[in-house]
Amino acid sequence: MLNILVCVKQIPDVDLVKMDPETGNLIRTGVPTLTNPLDLNALEAAVQVKERYGGQITLITMGPPMAESTLRECLAVGGDRAVLVTGRPFGGADTLSTSYSILMAAEMEGKFDLIFAGKETLDGATGQMASQLAERFDASQISCCFSIEDISDGKVRATRTLETGREIVEATLPCLITVEKDNFYGRLPSLDAYLASKKAEITVYTENNIDGLDLNKIGVPGSGTIVPKIYPPELPEPGQMIQTGSVKTDVSELLSLLAEQDAI
Repeated sequence: MLNILVCVKQIPDVDLVKMDPETGNLIRTGVPTLTNPLDLNALEAAVQVKERYGGQITLITMGPPMAESTLRECLAVGGDRAVLVTGRPFGGADTLSTSYSILMAAEMEGKFDLIFAGKETLDGATGQMASQLAERFDASQISCCFSIEDISDGKVRATRTLETGREIVEATLPCLITVEKDNFYGRLPSLDAYLASKKAEITVYTENNIDGLDLNKIGVPGSGTIVPKIYPPELPEPGQMIQTGSVKTDVSELLSLLAEQDAI
């Protein structure tokens, strides 16, 4: 039976996040959250593997206590167990310290044959986490997976998408996989699964109960990159539409506007 880990993340709705013009910080207060969509594609791939080969799916996320809702959403569509890594010392982490924290917490749950992760998150969009996790777990990696062809004899064979086509690759287990969404659309939960997810027990790890955790490698102290401030893009003045209904009049007004701007 395969032991499968799926890494997920709760993110703010990026379409609703605004920026404080004075501090340059994102205003997250009152902004609804959602599960990173690409992580749901990865979860669907894991569920398909479980259905085909058997296994158990452990979900893991790092975030504030409210990230529990993301874990419950994922439990409702195929996850078996859920792990939340939370605590103020983990705050402010970049991908380097986040991958370390995920590794240390996951090792409390045992060893994994397959690890699934989204290609990137919509809020950060660095695309670095999967490769860092593969390195942390000492796992091989298959990225941009289009379909999983076979898992046997300690190996996984998959078709991955390239810019110019597709190729079939083989990797040894343990293996970390990121997927294309083409064949792995997230599924809707059944009513029974949804209700069960609301009552499911979630394992919580903090900085106080993870064996061997080095506090200097988590959160801000363990981050190789720090973002002191975010600057909003400077947008140009909005354009002006000229639609008088007459081509002659439109051209005349356009020439007048250009003349006012010393553009002609």
